[in-house]
Amino acid sequence: MEVLNNKVAYENKLNDYVKNEKSAVSLISSIGYLMYEKSIELVLFRNPLVDKSISEVLKLHIKARSTSSTPVKITDTAALAKEIIELNIAPSKLDIGKLAREWNLEKDNFDSKADFLKNKLAGFDNSEDHNITPKDVILYGFGRIGRLAARELIKQAGKGQQLRLRAIVTRSVTDDSITKRAALLMNDSVHGEFKGNVDIDLKNRALIINGQIVKLIEASNPEDTDYTSYGINDALIIDNTGVFSDREALGRHMKAKGVSKVLLTAPGKGIPNIVYGINEGELDLEKEDIYSAASCTTNAIAPILYTIENTLGVVKGHIETIHAYTNDQNLLDNMHKKPRRGRSAAINMVITSTGAGNAVTKVVPSLKDKLTANAVRVPTPNGSLAILNLNVDKGTSVDEINEIVKKSAVEGNLVNQIRYENDPELVSNDIIGNICCSVFDSHATIVSNDKKNVVLYVWYDNEFGYTKQVIRLAKYIAKVRRLIYY
Repeated sequence: MEVLNNKVAYENKLNDYVKNEKSAVSLISSIGYLMYEKSIELVLFRNPLVDKSISEVLKLHIKARSTSSTPVKITDTAALAKEIIELNIAPSKLDIGKLAREWNLEKDNFDSKADFLKNKLAGFDNSEDHNITPKDVILYGFGRIGRLAARELIKQAGKGQQLRLRAIVTRSVTDDSITKRAALLMNDSVHGEFKGNVDIDLKNRALIINGQIVKLIEASNPEDTDYTSYGINDALIIDNTGVFSDREALGRHMKAKGVSKVLLTAPGKGIPNIVYGINEGELDLEKEDIYSAASCTTNAIAPILYTIENTLGVVKGHIETIHAYTNDQNLLDNMHKKPRRGRSAAINMVITSTGAGNAVTKVVPSLKDKLTANAVRVPTPNGSLAILNLNVDKGTSVDEINEIVKKSAVEGNLVNQIRYENDPELVSNDIIGNICCSVFDSHATIVSNDKKNVVLYVWYDNEFGYTKQVIRLAKYIAKVRRLIYY
């Protein structure tokens, strides 16, 4: 009898998995149709679903159990996605995980899934009011952040696109440099192969990426280029060179024909420093044309500090960042203008300074004069960690701290910024490619006996996670924001 029961249990479990695989196939089909025919992007608790395999989609549903109080079944997400196809709604970004969770909680109030969706997506009607005119984008510089930004901009292209990459500007454009830059775009030692097609057009000085013509433009000075001669107008320049960092220097971009906005991928002086999700609402988009997306570290720590400040209150604290090495350091020992950075990045831990402690106060002003900060560069090429040692105003516990951050990660304005991680085996490589700029390690939280000293560990992909924030801010300042249901 026991053998028979074991066999039945085995068959039942396998049949359940096969049923889920079939649902995943259905969901993937709906995701593709909605994306390319209706410009509706489905995500699962803000995880991208486009270009995911069957096993990846199933894995995301399983992982969602750690952050959702109500289990989400793939049979429900697949069924809801099919219903969305039948609705006449505008280009948008919909969290099918959130919709499935709400369906399970509220289904007794509706006659059908269609009625439920019509209620939840009221106001998403496909009218002219929701039409989006894509914004031309120019990448000024093509280093680590520039190439990742290019990948993301191309990936998001298609019908209803918000931003379209039109040009890449570098100091030199030759046949050799075009070929080498294309190779660096296609293959990345940290982030892997680009899941797309890159053709090189040397005659026309262009890369054709997934069918999109991207001009390669040579310029020694920001003001030198007439972008309108390339058919580029009213463009947003994303400056990722690291050369220009204040209003006067970045203002030189505005003197070039065809440019209307500038976004710096580094901390800026005399311009708004923005961590998207926190303080973008303070911008006057009609009067301001030059912006900073702050630093990768500021984007990592600000969402957590903002959350703790608004719930427990921060009295004072220290931030220590364990940061991957960067191109600013030497591969082997050599002269460097800054202390310690001249020593080999690949074999040394290097104590250095960080402006993140002061920079975060530009985003969360109530933290002014409360924080100190320092950094240690370590021999990893990507993936960093911020350790927040905070004295809080209200007594707390590990469970309460984790619950506070978890809530911010699943509802409110920071769902794209904070990833709540419940994996006890998490290491730095695990967060490479994470779409969130701030990955909270719940198993590492420490609270002292007096309940007012807390130590929080926040991981971040200092390249990709930050680039996602740059793109989010770019869409905001370019006024090409889709309807979203998160």
